[in-house]
Amino acid sequence: MLQKPRGTRDFLPDEMEARRAVEWRLRDVARRWGYREVCTPEFEDLELFTMRSGEGIIGEMYVFEDKGGRKLALRPEITAAVIRMYINEAKVAPKPLRWCYFADCFRYERPQKGRYRQFWQFGVELIGADTAIADAEVIMLAADMLNATGVRYELKVGHLSFVKNLLKDVEPALQRTIRAQLDKKDFEGLKATLDGMNRPELAESLMTIVSCQDLKKAFEIAGDIPERERIEQTMGYLDAAGVRYSLNLGIARGLDYYTGIVFEGFADNLGAENQILGGGVYRLAHLFGGDDVASCGFAIGFDRVMVSLGETARTKETVAAIVCTDEGRTRALAVARAFRDAGIRTEMDLMGRGFGAQLGHAAKSATFAVIIGQREAASGEVTLKNLQSGEQKTITLEAALAEVGAVGSRG
Repeated sequence: MLQKPRGTRDFLPDEMEARRAVEWRLRDVARRWGYREVCTPEFEDLELFTMRSGEGIIGEMYVFEDKGGRKLALRPEITAAVIRMYINEAKVAPKPLRWCYFADCFRYERPQKGRYRQFWQFGVELIGADTAIADAEVIMLAADMLNATGVRYELKVGHLSFVKNLLKDVEPALQRTIRAQLDKKDFEGLKATLDGMNRPELAESLMTIVSCQDLKKAFEIAGDIPERERIEQTMGYLDAAGVRYSLNLGIARGLDYYTGIVFEGFADNLGAENQILGGGVYRLAHLFGGDDVASCGFAIGFDRVMVSLGETARTKETVAAIVCTDEGRTRALAVARAFRDAGIRTEMDLMGRGFGAQLGHAAKSATFAVIIGQREAASGEVTLKNLQSGEQKTITLEAALAEVGAVGSRG
């Protein structure tokens, strides 16, 4: 028997309904902030990803050659593809561009809880706005989106300039090593790295700044930072908007990719693999032949959000099951049509079951049974049975639609 490929999943109806419900909450928030959806190909030229991240990323990707000998890759993330699309299709469009997307990505890595080879991201890119309030808007939108899902999370916000300023005399390769150690809070490794550089005096400043929760004190430790005014403005906007976040100046999201504000979100119930959001200010377009445009964006790890939500994401839809006798079948078709036209999910028996079997099946899958026998067919009324409470009454079709619809609107 054939099995699904390793690291992929099948989603049954209950799971898909839960996923779609959360997805549409995210879409609604993005829409209310003015962000419009875009879509890029599932595969791109391999160079689009190696140009930014180097050849080393190939081992983590699904790479192939097409029949024309072109080297292609299934997208491991979407930001690069969106910026490529911006350069190809929208370079002269009025700025800023507020774009969002929801799509699957592919990475060849060891599957584990919340980490799959095929996974979904909901992302946002704000292109062409190089201001403090633009940075703040993206972070506020990220918080609104996570709030809309119902996930419990912690949002951490930092800025690369603090650590960069302390490491300005250190060669780039060692800067990356040190930032990674700070990001993981590997202080023993950090001390060993700095001892090997004959710079042990940096250890205390670096360790202090990554744990610092006072922005003013962080500026005192890091020294003269040209971006100070913009950083203070951005944090001020977040505070004024009531965004719940903590300061984390040790966040490392790629020194050559991100250039300023960086932020991450962590679910409180996922253990080690608990990051559900990451983003920041970056400059990428110039690498792909475009203008040096400022951008700010983030991606939400949709699968981890769903794992974090667990059963709380499974909201059961109100279902009406039409239960009828042979004499009531013609009338039942019209009643079913009326329920569907009212936006209510409605099912009818297709198996030729008897009346009792129909009612028994409805009890397993529906919220209400709408019973139509010879009497109801003649009177034009329906008998409505609440399958959760057991209450049953004969009422007009209009009253049944109103009652079932009211339950559905309460979720």
